[in-house]
Amino acid sequence: MIFDKIENLKNYNLVSEKVLEFLTNLDEKTPLGRVEIEGKTYANIEEYNTKSHENCFFEAHKKYIDIQILLKGRERLDFRNINRLTVKDEYNPEKDIVFYSDKETEGSIFLQNGNFAMLFPQDAHRPQMNASPEVCDFVKKVVVKIAID
Repeated sequence: MIFDKIENLKNYNLVSEKVLEFLTNLDEKTPLGRVEIEGKTYANIEEYNTKSHENCFFEAHKKYIDIQILLKGRERLDFRNINRLTVKDEYNPEKDIVFYSDKETEGSIFLQNGNFAMLFPQDAHRPQMNASPEVCDFVKKVVVKIAID
């Protein structure tokens, strides 16, 4: 996993010029939905209210690397290596996702406007969590999906 400031995203070789161009044009007014960027690389732009920690589960992907960026709001994202987790819902190849039942985390980061998390297949992550236990935030997020193959 990589957690860094958005202005440093250009330093990571996995991120193409087209992805960088797409991300520089995003703001809170960007429409929701799926956006094709190039080849097998696309982005999902979504809005939601963050949830209490007990209502969130670790997930991982096999075919894509995630770049998660908040355009509005704040959320906590926990992370843990997939080798130390128990499968809750088997891998769904059509949705490229597996869910885990474990709640213990190895660490947490706080996503907000100005930073990003880059998550690889071995990085289970538990997104959409309240940044503080009692406060639910309204979030607008972009998740760029970069194909591994």
